[in-house]
Amino acid sequence: MNIKLFGSVLAIILTLNSCKTTPKTAASKANIKEVVTSSDVTLIDVRIPEQYAAGTAKNAINIPLAEIQNNIETLKGKTVVVFCNKGVQADQAMEILKKNGVEAYDGTTWKNVKAIQNEADKK
Repeated sequence: MNIKLFGSVLAIILTLNSCKTTPKTAASKANIKEVVTSSDVTLIDVRIPEQYAAGTAKNAINIPLAEIQNNIETLKGKTVVVFCNKGVQADQAMEILKKNGVEAYDGTTWKNVKAIQNEADKK
């Protein structure tokens, strides 16, 4: 009898958990375009300096992921968009920034941010 009760409770818990929705990201695709093209945004390329020098988005500054923690105080109070090559380092930077109270958005890749800028320039 206890096994049936346990099985029933487990089934209910699993069913309820499957109904959970994934949390929304800080910015939807439409909203990230607005943030990237905003005049008061700080664009941060978190790649290493050599990659940054090879190409990045317009007006982006380079703060490598390893240095993000050391720059928290200068970024507080600013709206920042972080990006890298594939989005992995940007995700890590987002976690650090948000944990420290910085308004941060995930631009994913530098090519994505640059494409948003180019699209806005055409308008």
